[in-house]
Amino acid sequence: MTDTEACIALNMVPGMGPVRLRALLETFETPQRILAAGRAALRAVKGVGQETADAIASWDSSVDLVAELKRIADFGAKVITVNSSEYPTALRTIHNPPVVLYVWGDLRPTDAHAIGVVGSRNVTHYGTETAKKLSFQIAFAGYAIVSGLARGIDTAAHQGALAAKGRTIAVLGSGLSQLYPPENLSLAEKIAESGAVVSEYPMERPADRQTFPYRNRIVAGWGRGLLVVEAGLNSGALITANQAVEQGRTVFAVPGQIDRPTSAGTNRLIQQGARLVTSADDILDELGTLIPRGTSGPLSETSARTGAKDPAPAPALSHDETLLITALQVGELTVDELSQATRLPLGKISGTLLSLEMKRLIRALPGHRYARV
Repeated sequence: MTDTEACIALNMVPGMGPVRLRALLETFETPQRILAAGRAALRAVKGVGQETADAIASWDSSVDLVAELKRIADFGAKVITVNSSEYPTALRTIHNPPVVLYVWGDLRPTDAHAIGVVGSRNVTHYGTETAKKLSFQIAFAGYAIVSGLARGIDTAAHQGALAAKGRTIAVLGSGLSQLYPPENLSLAEKIAESGAVVSEYPMERPADRQTFPYRNRIVAGWGRGLLVVEAGLNSGALITANQAVEQGRTVFAVPGQIDRPTSAGTNRLIQQGARLVTSADDILDELGTLIPRGTSGPLSETSARTGAKDPAPAPALSHDETLLITALQVGELTVDELSQATRLPLGKISGTLLSLEMKRLIRALPGHRYARV
């Protein structure tokens, strides 16, 4: 049995969590020794009582490791542990890092440059569009967007990052084969193609009231900061913000109307010292990332040190983006006029205009009109 396989087995033992597992690893040094230990030795570890010791000692009667390994392989996922080179560096520094991470997709060293984005599930149009735009800009600047794949702000954040062809990481509150919410399966598939969907839970663990807040410590601790876009006073996003503060991360918040309950939480965060955000530049400036217009990533290390700007190549345009930017050469046009000029459907035009706006190639004007910058 390999270290990873032993960690998978331990992670499936009833009552086992990352705090207990880390305490056991500090005592026994390897996961294989934990599985082979006697009840008395297991009970001697702080935080491990009789029930947990019995569960570990008889692990092979409650854990079907062979079946779990098959489920992982059939799903196309892999498992990394806290000792793996692929393990996110920032997560090692949080209070209770997950020992095991199931990964659908691929993790990259550059994912260390990340921003968590969270907010309410019940959102307004303002919150959805703001989350998409800010996530687009942050991802376009070279940062990975980390969120929880939940309805509302999480979904918008992932969509914004994907629209920018950037990296995004979805952290689940369930096992990979019990993905929640189920309507986000197609979104998860897109994320796995160019980023990763991750979970600390066994493949068939369903989501519940405990798994969601617990997974939020990963969202809070993965990146260099956490952005709260829209949240009420009772939103779980505020708990995530508190976790980010405890983990030494910078918290950013988008202000909202003072008479809207959906903005009460973010406004309170700003009162308490969160960085007020009106554009992605507020976040990138705080993190020391200067973005020349039209670039797709942060300045090089040399340029950041000297203050000189890297050359700013023109952003690559899709076929639809090229059609729209060409049509706007004649001047300001409405969406309907753009549809007539390009023969693109209205639904496709809306998303393409957002992409061009985020690339700072066009600007929105009153009356649903658009013009080139």
